[in-house]
Amino acid sequence: MRHTLVKNISKVLLGGIVLMGPVGCTDFLKEQAPSNLTPDSFYTIPDHAEAAIASVYDNLRFMGGGAGIFSSNWQLLEALTGTSTTETAQNSDLNNLYGLVHDGNTGHVVNYWNGLYKVIAQANQVLDKVPGITPMDAAQKARILGEARFLRASAYFTTVQLWGDIPLITKPQTAASADFLPTRSKVEDVYKLIVEDLIAAEAAGLPWMDVTNGRVNQAAIKTQLSKVYLTMAGFPLNKGAAYYKLAADKAFEVITYANANPTTINLFTNYNDVHTESKKNQLEHLFMIQYNTVVAGNPMDNFYPNFKPVTYNGPGGTGSSVPTASFYNSYEKGDLRAKDQDGYFYTTYYTNGNGAPFSLGAPYVFKHFNRTANGTAGVAGTRQNNLNVPQIRYAETLLLYAEAQNEVGGPTQAAYDAFKRIRDRAQLTTPALGTYTQATFREAVWRERWHELAYEQITWFDMVRLRKVYNEKTNGFDSFVGHINLSSNQPLQEKHLLLPLPKQEMLNNPNLRPQNPGYPGV
Repeated sequence: MRHTLVKNISKVLLGGIVLMGPVGCTDFLKEQAPSNLTPDSFYTIPDHAEAAIASVYDNLRFMGGGAGIFSSNWQLLEALTGTSTTETAQNSDLNNLYGLVHDGNTGHVVNYWNGLYKVIAQANQVLDKVPGITPMDAAQKARILGEARFLRASAYFTTVQLWGDIPLITKPQTAASADFLPTRSKVEDVYKLIVEDLIAAEAAGLPWMDVTNGRVNQAAIKTQLSKVYLTMAGFPLNKGAAYYKLAADKAFEVITYANANPTTINLFTNYNDVHTESKKNQLEHLFMIQYNTVVAGNPMDNFYPNFKPVTYNGPGGTGSSVPTASFYNSYEKGDLRAKDQDGYFYTTYYTNGNGAPFSLGAPYVFKHFNRTANGTAGVAGTRQNNLNVPQIRYAETLLLYAEAQNEVGGPTQAAYDAFKRIRDRAQLTTPALGTYTQATFREAVWRERWHELAYEQITWFDMVRLRKVYNEKTNGFDSFVGHINLSSNQPLQEKHLLLPLPKQEMLNNPNLRPQNPGYPGV
């Protein structure tokens, strides 16, 4: 763990300061020359706390980091699902993910582990050091600590879902720390910390939304807590009915607020707003990873089709993540989400972004396409891709509630209404409430999750917690083990429910052994 949990604090903070803006430079320089800063000497004034929490947000962008030729880290959570494939096939690590033959040397696996533990390490610094800063406004301190709790909980939530038993680090580490070579904690212990962190974040007095800066807010916290409870209800903890109710109740708090404040939280009226620069951090977008080309541009370019002139760059793109035809064709007839340029896919575009229309020859993912940057009919693009990457949308809040409430006692009117809102926007007819049983409503909600939340790094976690996978051919659900991913025609195995631990980490720290079942050891 020495390569992931020991931080060069001044280097990391620099990225955070650039991300979030100036934080009292004059006072900062009066305190101590930056080249002499250490974690112990840095945390002395409120501006330091602001810079420190900015560095946690900054580290979230690891998911957009490079993973070799024509690949980015985020593709880890798409390639495994079977809903995407590649047109280039030039990255061996990405090919191994598509082919379900990844191991502890696969670059995306290693990068995700390192990236998540960087977020955790920097959040630990904030939670350990900021309480001791005096004088400092109490509300400001509570806000920063609440944000850090949410960000640490979210990083651990991703990590525990991917690897199961993992090191549970809650304090800053140095080479002299007693747990510098930590052992792995049980899944249930990790979830205990996640819930504690999210409940603490919920009590920190944060606003319901933060349109200006896109920082952690109540709507995001409550939705995340609902998702954690829903996951705990299923595999691998199987806590059942009590946790389904907790999940439903928490999501319903957001829905209740949204119903009373529809101009603050709501669904966008059209799908283009989901990926419109001017709409980021608002209404449906409860939490996003912030991108600005001054620091870092949007990292989703691997969704561009290979060598087709859809942007100002002309023929280009990598096509290393494209939808499988089978998944695209699984959308219901008339589903607006599958309509060219009106939904989450496009089959035509404009030459070099704003020229003559042409056919792409196949469907491609439009959900992360930035018209403002790349151009649209008759309008040249800005060439600055400042689009954020969505992490939590209100659409998911509605579907979390519908699923959890159904598990509590079958489909209720409120659960049906939440589910129907997703289908109404897609311009689909929804059967009457009375036609559903608990079992048929369950699968109907799952189908909406697959079709609404596709290509947002969510589907893989649904597959693992449900131990079910959407079958594009039957429109039903298969058991996880044995399901054939149509992207590669390879079956999912029991071992695929967890990722392998990175090999180098296990070599550095023997306390991480043994390797997760089914993968080569060290």
